[in-house]
Parts: sequence; C-alpha cells; structure tokens
Amino acid sequence: MRIRLAHGLAIILLVASLGAAQGPNSSGSKDTQLAIPIQKAGESIAKPHANPKHHEPYQIGTASWYGDYFEGRPTASGEPYDMYDLTAAHPTLPLGSLVRVTNLANGRRVYVRINDRGPIVPGRIIDLSYGAAQTLNFKDKGLQRVRLDLVSARRNQPEQIAMLQPIAY
Repeated sequence: MRIRLAHGLAIILLVASLGAAQGPNSSGSKDTQLAIPIQKAGESIAKPHANPKHHEPYQIGTASWYGDYFEGRPTASGEPYDMYDLTAAHPTLPLGSLVRVTNLANGRRVYVRINDRGPIVPGRIIDLSYGAAQTLNFKDKGLQRVRLDLVSARRNQPEQIAMLQPIAY
C-alpha cells in the first residue's frame, strides 16, 4: 500500500511540475507577448527606402520655345522677356517655381524658372525660352518631348538658379 501511495504521489507531483513549467499562457489562450526591439547605438531599426533618389516626374509631354518676337515684352511675372534667360511659361505652376527640364531625345537637362503663363497651343506642357531650348539642343527642331521635374514651387531668384546651371548635361 505504501508503494501505491508513493507511486500515486510521484505521478501527481510529476504532472503538477510539468504544468508549472509551461507558464501562464500555455493553456491554449490566444494571448501573445510582444517583442520590443532594442536599438543599439548607431543601428537603425527602420529599413532604408528602396531607392531614395528616384521620384516620379511632374509631367512628360511636348515642349516648344518662343524667341525674339516676344523679346522685351512683359511676362506674367511682370519682368520683361529675355530670350537668352533660362525661363519658361507653364499654365499652372506658381510663378518663380524652379523646374528641371530633360530632353528625352538626348538626355540634356536645364533648370528653368517659371516666369510666364503658357503655352497657348493645346497639347504642349511648357514654353521654354530660346536660351533653354538652345541648351537642350532642340531650337532648330521647334518641338521636343521633355520630362519636367519640379525642384521648387517657391519664388526663386535668377542668381539661385544660375548656381544650379553647371553646364547642360
């Protein structure tokens, strides 16, 4: 009888100890514990952006240019048109905005300041100054497919834009 009692007590203790080792959430409940990552010095938890330099173009379409007929006439900004300045006319961008224009045929780029409204011909997205068209190498062609990238939608001064013009590239 003592042996049976000893076996019974051993089994009860064994079962009790196995249940205690499981912990409080082992009863089948769906509670989960959250693991909070510990950030070490100089280590980032967030993953870097896949391609931080890539961004969508503002517009892609046909550009034209206007030249000496408008020379000296007032633009929408009030300043006189100078065909050799790197400026452009756009229908909706705020005057003074800075736009990078890329010629899709040859890859050449130029930064222009929006100082006028246009183009007035349907199907065109921007009217460039003669100087900008010359930099993009399409002044003899008249029209060119371009990509517009908005650099700044605030008022930019010509000297700020000049600093961005290393050489057309």
